[in-house]
Amino acid sequence: MPWWRLVVASVASIALVVGWLVIDGELWDRPDDDSAQAKERSRLYNASTLLTLTVGVVICYAALYVVNLAWAYFVLDPGVMGGYVDVPIGHGDLFVLAWFVASAATVGGGLGSGLESDEAIRAAAYSKREQDRRERLARDDDGS
Repeated sequence: MPWWRLVVASVASIALVVGWLVIDGELWDRPDDDSAQAKERSRLYNASTLLTLTVGVVICYAALYVVNLAWAYFVLDPGVMGGYVDVPIGHGDLFVLAWFVASAATVGGGLGSGLESDEAIRAAAYSKREQDRRERLARDDDGS
């Protein structure tokens, strides 16, 4: 697999997971009204949410890659594996394999997050102070 395809797979898998978390977890903030201040606040919340999720997913992706690479070196012998596929395989191919598997597993993990409750996703995405603020606003909107 050429390196550019692996880069595209990495970027696409990270973008898919971030997008899925935002959509499925209902993390996209909408302005309360049409005022410029409310729109700016929503833009800032959405930008910080996207940045936070992207950084978190990239860190998890890198950790997954390292674990996959370590596991590939522990479990796979390039000489034996090459014999099964009738192609000479070197240790560099294990880097590519771990990279590909990390991209595929990232998408799978993102889809698996759909099994989590929206509250669990929000708890992972927002700080405790932000969660308290959102609960307070929801109570105020209900008139409680």
